[in-house]
Amino acid sequence: MVNYCVYQDRCHKEVEQKFRDFILVQEAKDEIMLYLLRENYLNEERFTRSYIRGKFYQKHWGKNKITSSLKFKGITQKLIQKSMDEIDEEDYEDSIRKLYLQHFELQKESKVFIKKQKTLKYLIGKGYEYEIILRLTQDLS
Repeated sequence: MVNYCVYQDRCHKEVEQKFRDFILVQEAKDEIMLYLLRENYLNEERFTRSYIRGKFYQKHWGKNKITSSLKFKGITQKLIQKSMDEIDEEDYEDSIRKLYLQHFELQKESKVFIKKQKTLKYLIGKGYEYEIILRLTQDLS
């Protein structure tokens, strides 16, 4: 389990799911979990911050999608909000503009309003906030 946690930051839920692969009594699982926490192999805040950075800077997910995914992994809303400072606001806005322009240009539709609508839908699907998208892209295209 140490190797599993060292390879990549993990959350409690992922470690508990991995325990299901092993046939262990509950006391042994609890002891291992306690050791992982005590030795800092398992750190929920570190996992959350790493996850946010990776999903934004690598996969270009928006805050809504990242938040939803972290909630699914059992991370508290308070920790998610606290860790969202991993995303620089300027980078966030630049990412929206860049993705908007890229996707807008890829549309083969001839009508501009349909291209805008499809691009808006794409960005919302990536987890970006509707109001921010509108504010940042009204002068683009």
